[in-house]
Amino acid sequence: MVILRLAKIATVAALAAYAFIVAYDNIVDYGSNYEFVRHVLSMDTTFPGNALMHRAITDEGVWRLAYAVIIATEGLTALLLALGASVLMTRLRAPADIFNRAKVWAVAGLTVGFGLWFVGFMVIAGEYFAMWQSKVWNGQETAFRIATEMLGVLIFVSLPDGELA
Repeated sequence: MVILRLAKIATVAALAAYAFIVAYDNIVDYGSNYEFVRHVLSMDTTFPGNALMHRAITDEGVWRLAYAVIIATEGLTALLLALGASVLMTRLRAPADIFNRAKVWAVAGLTVGFGLWFVGFMVIAGEYFAMWQSKVWNGQETAFRIATEMLGVLIFVSLPDGELA
């Protein structure tokens, strides 16, 4: 059904727009989320005296590098998803085999996005740097929401499409 193909394209395009705006905002308003990265990596708002403080990073160069990697990954996610939506749109009425193979860019973008928001923010920031302990600099709820959206769309897009009637 063409409507399912259009729904897949629309959800990929919507996440491309989201990742683009996040990357853009982090460049234009660099300082806001740089503070987030700085506090998370330095672990300065975690529970006082916690046994994980040996993991804290207090080097400004590492903070800036980590933030640059985050922004670059957001941009890569946006690029891959936009490319994925565009390629799928050009194959909208193609035979099922061609449309299904054209999903590669969307799947790549969704995987990169999931990796950033789940591995980067939930696993590394949330657990390794104990972000969950911070009342001020805790982005786990947001990261979980975005990772879940990426994963949901990844599952939806990955479902094989049949021939159009």
